[in-house]
Amino acid sequence: MIRSTCGLRNHREFERVQPGVSVVIPTWNRARTIRQAIDSALQQSLPVLEVLVCDDGSTDDTESIVAHIAERDARVRWVSGGRGGRPAIPRNRGLRERGGEWVAFLDSDDAWLPGKLSVQIEAARTLGTLAVCSNATRVATGGRELGSLLDWHRPRLKFGDLLAVNRVVCSSCVVHGSLLTKTGGFPEEPEFKAIEDYVLWLRVAALTDFAFCEDALVHYWDDPEGSIRGGQTIEPETQRALVFAATARWLLNGELGAARRASALASVGLARSRLAFADFARHLKHGTAR
Repeated sequence: MIRSTCGLRNHREFERVQPGVSVVIPTWNRARTIRQAIDSALQQSLPVLEVLVCDDGSTDDTESIVAHIAERDARVRWVSGGRGGRPAIPRNRGLRERGGEWVAFLDSDDAWLPGKLSVQIEAARTLGTLAVCSNATRVATGGRELGSLLDWHRPRLKFGDLLAVNRVVCSSCVVHGSLLTKTGGFPEEPEFKAIEDYVLWLRVAALTDFAFCEDALVHYWDDPEGSIRGGQTIEPETQRALVFAATARWLLNGELGAARRASALASVGLARSRLAFADFARHLKHGTAR
């Protein structure tokens, strides 16, 4: 059974947290898409507790658009902030402000289907997990649908599944707030820019499985040029090495039982070994191995 008070740090936090879902939307200069994202959260069949639009120093009309929406729906709140340049920063600001038992993440250029939260919360409760995600439909610039983003057909995502590939679409993810307290939120260090969500999902998966909804419950706008990932210069293998190293460090100090910690560390060690071997083989093929 899911207990709403688990993991709360003190009595004050217990009083602040309420049953329901807080939606965290990080944004930067998304005047063109922010209304669609917010409306998709407000129109859920399972009503949300609040929608926290967490700014990262926008200079366009995003704030005025959000203010106009908030005039007609008090659940919408603008959480201001300066320019950090990394999604982790406004997302963590939202986590500090949230009042809901559950936290749902939504990027400001994506949108949810109306029944998303209802389906997901039920899936989490049925499987007894404290996290849930779903498939998504890729949508190209101009609105053309490109099919499902993920090829995964099991009801759960386990720690080992995520070590192989990050299969959690951020805008699909709903996590119980107690786990976000234990994991410390998204890492804000510059080296984790664009992969900060992968680091967090692995920490969450070390504590609970993700329930996975096979239906595409999110419209994921695939805009490589406008995405923060489009400007990444770090090689994917280097990114994975950074993620695995950060995961191992957290596992050594995180709030896990001894057996679960040992199992997770062994899995990370195996993943790091495979990555190192693949890197060596690649350099050997090109004559650059040392």
